[in-house]
Amino acid sequence: MKRRVVDEALQEAKIIGVRNILALRGDPPREKEYRLDIEEGEEEEEVKENNEEFVWAVDLVRYIRRKYGDFFCIGVAAYPEGHSDESHPRDQNYEKDLPFLIEKVQAGAEFLVTQFFFDVNAYMRFEKILREHKSGVFRNIPIMPGLLLIQNYQILKRTTKLAHCRIPPGLLEALDPIKADDEEVKRKGIDAICDIIREVQAVKSDQPRGFHFYTLNLEKVVGSILENCNLIPLEPSSINGSDSAIDDSPAKTNGINGTKHDFPNGIPQIRKPSNQPSSRRPSLTTNHLVTNDRPSSPAPNTTSVSNNQPIATTLREATWDDYPNGRFGDARSPAFGTPGSYYPCSLPCTPSQARSQWGEPTSPSAITALFASHLSGKPPCQLPWSDNSSPTLSPETALIRDHLLTLNTTRNWWTIASQPAVDGLPSTDPIHGWGPAKGFVFQKPFVEFFCPISDWNEVLKPHLTSPSIQPEISFYAGTASGRFESSESSEAMHAVTWGSFLGKEIMTATMVEE
Repeated sequence: MKRRVVDEALQEAKIIGVRNILALRGDPPREKEYRLDIEEGEEEEEVKENNEEFVWAVDLVRYIRRKYGDFFCIGVAAYPEGHSDESHPRDQNYEKDLPFLIEKVQAGAEFLVTQFFFDVNAYMRFEKILREHKSGVFRNIPIMPGLLLIQNYQILKRTTKLAHCRIPPGLLEALDPIKADDEEVKRKGIDAICDIIREVQAVKSDQPRGFHFYTLNLEKVVGSILENCNLIPLEPSSINGSDSAIDDSPAKTNGINGTKHDFPNGIPQIRKPSNQPSSRRPSLTTNHLVTNDRPSSPAPNTTSVSNNQPIATTLREATWDDYPNGRFGDARSPAFGTPGSYYPCSLPCTPSQARSQWGEPTSPSAITALFASHLSGKPPCQLPWSDNSSPTLSPETALIRDHLLTLNTTRNWWTIASQPAVDGLPSTDPIHGWGPAKGFVFQKPFVEFFCPISDWNEVLKPHLTSPSIQPEISFYAGTASGRFESSESSEAMHAVTWGSFLGKEIMTATMVEE
């Protein structure tokens, strides 16, 4: 990250009154996006200074303290089970991280937010070690346990794998029988998180203890947990320094580490962020085609929530981003965040592991061989676009394996996403089922793949726009240069997966749109 970009963000935060900054290293940025060239009136040395790199979180902490003094209350990340950049770490250990955490606190960090965890014993052991550390830097610093909300079974498995977080066997055993029913998973998840909170609260601490929720931008489960655990008192005046989540009183700090912190209720002032959705659209990075059947389908189950509606109406209708957001989901849901293009940091493994799995193919035929081998159930067991590292395909994909192999091997069109047609199967179907029991699920077939631009111009486009095919098939096609073509208007939306469940409106689970 460049200094100018950091300065702009911090200055804007200061202007609007944001005083709490969580300083994270984050993913390495796409260098081209943040490259600062010499502008008119600038000297080369000035540009060089502005291009200062912030490689580690401690660099950012030091810089904020140096430039802004005590204006900002700075938090940093801590890892109860250890931190690792590897997809499959062998030496993950919190003891290796301690010197870096000490360095961040000594540089000016004033509170810690931990990586999420489900192993309470691992967290309590970590907190005890910090409090008793011989350096003394953690003795009085607020530590906020991080809690991941369990919204969906697949999201739970995926995020814990990425974060290298252990899931206790008992939790998996409780969720496995209901993993296809998001609502039941959420109910069990609320109970599990509430149990964790109560276990942490039961351990006596001389320091106040807040909680940090990884919400995935969905608020309903958080609301239930806050209510069940009495974390938000009904009257603000009743907050007495125990476990509170948000304090909106003016921020005050009396200094950085080594001095007494004057936090209301003993907890840093965590401000409520703006919830404005981003309108940035993803860039197209290669020749990309999605096709799906055209027949009409249910309208998407989306509801706009207006601030001038009665509260009861707002709460009743605020369901548009609540279900389901794991295996499926509307791309407009905030649970998905801002979409981004593929770049090396988005690979599901490290570069060394990528080379080990896929080698360094230099020809289309070599890439075709990788796709064909993967579809045939042979190595590689994972492709850059897949989260699943299982050596076998999903049962649903296996049903259309022969068709996908034909596209890949005969046409050299590399398929990255697809699904077969489903017409009213029970929601408990072992292959296609999802959602609550006693429902019915539907799917329109689609396939997403890469192909040469010449094939699009000479084969695909003439076929898809022919009089006999055009009424039945929808398509979206884009190139690396930004060219985009579609059979649909820019406002068109296609439900390709939906379900009908007892006592509920039609639920649209997967959308395809421009």
